[in-house]
Amino acid sequence: MSKYDIIVLGSGPGGYVAAIRASQLGFKVAVIEKESLGGVCLNWGCIPTKALLKSAQVFDYLKHAEDYGLTLKDPDKDFNKVVDRSRGVADGMSKGVQFLMKKNKIDVINGFGKLKPGKKIEVDGKEYAADHIIISTGARSRELPNLKQDGEKVIGYREAMTLKKQPKSMIVVGSGAIGVEFAHFYNAMGTEVTIVEYLPNLVPLEDEDVSKQFERSFKKAGIKVMTNSSLEKVDTSGKTIKATVKTKKREEILEAEIVLSAVGIKSNLENIGLEDVGIVVDRDKIVVNDWYQTNIPGYYAIGDVVPGPALAHVASAEGITCVEKIKGMHVEAIDYGNIPGCTYATPEIASVGMTEKQATEAGYDLKVGKFPFSASGKASAAGTKEGFVKVIFDAKYGEWLGCHMIGAGVTDMIAEAVLGRKLETTGHEVLKTIHPHPTMSEAVMEAVADAYGEVIHL
Repeated sequence: MSKYDIIVLGSGPGGYVAAIRASQLGFKVAVIEKESLGGVCLNWGCIPTKALLKSAQVFDYLKHAEDYGLTLKDPDKDFNKVVDRSRGVADGMSKGVQFLMKKNKIDVINGFGKLKPGKKIEVDGKEYAADHIIISTGARSRELPNLKQDGEKVIGYREAMTLKKQPKSMIVVGSGAIGVEFAHFYNAMGTEVTIVEYLPNLVPLEDEDVSKQFERSFKKAGIKVMTNSSLEKVDTSGKTIKATVKTKKREEILEAEIVLSAVGIKSNLENIGLEDVGIVVDRDKIVVNDWYQTNIPGYYAIGDVVPGPALAHVASAEGITCVEKIKGMHVEAIDYGNIPGCTYATPEIASVGMTEKQATEAGYDLKVGKFPFSASGKASAAGTKEGFVKVIFDAKYGEWLGCHMIGAGVTDMIAEAVLGRKLETTGHEVLKTIHPHPTMSEAVMEAVADAYGEVIHL
């Protein structure tokens, strides 16, 4: 039987990062993966979707070339080549993880791993042992009872990334990051898109001002938006799908070629041996402490299978924290109140900390500032004047409670707020930090200046 210090079950951004950090710390490490290295994120999520969205952005630029003083006749797209490019990017990233495994002398075991008591894992009939086993099996598209996915007419995100033919019409159910990113992509490619959201606002976890701006942008782009609405049933018997959608006022029958179910994710916990080992699960999540230890010594869990935001960067941070704690290093527990969230549609959304509503309900006296990109020189020059930066501070102590952005490139700007909050930066410190001009990022400083009554360019 092969024996390791650490075995990681699953090679997504939680698993492969945990494995590499463990190797750096001197552990003998193996990773078990049933599909492709990099997991859903690199192969079917974060990376290939961003490749699709980049193609959509370039296509949009081509269609609006005249806005930039350029002449281009009848720009068109090749849908299959767009999809092929996305798959190529994903394959390249997966090969990059293979290289990192070799570089860090990590054994890769291909196959389906099943946990066994006594700190063992069985893969295709062969057993492997370790002092520490880290579960990082990720998640998949969640199915609703009334919206069963058949992979053809009712699809999840995997199929949405590899359709052989571009649909003329599509209904997207759910307006979280996955739903709105695909809604934007297909709309930009020329598909007629309707998005159905049960809650009152699109991207409902965001600050309300951001959600309202985002909805305006989607409607302006030609996407039909149905909020306060629920998909009751679908009839897939005909050539097109007939979806019954219940709104506040009535029921509507919508027709489309494809329905994309984007109603969340389901943890991959089935058949991996949790019951055999006795690991406690609660509400589709493995129960862990601050260091990702389960109730059974020697077994740990990170990423989408544990409570917390199901985000790649969170899984990576959890993996690093977990193995550094195993090593006996002094580590801080992750602050889940300071996790950035990003949505890569057009316009992009990025946020961290409390929304204005949450901060008010928590009893803070607030200073709120907002700076629109319409007043930004860089945004005007780039032709990306849509959106704003909004900041929220505690009026008493100047604590940076939240930051919410919507606009071009804001997913690359949010780290300033995350770092500022980590360092307990006050509003006045941000205000007195010189930001470069002209940039999109100076909108952060301007928004803070607005909160403190010192804004110059509004």
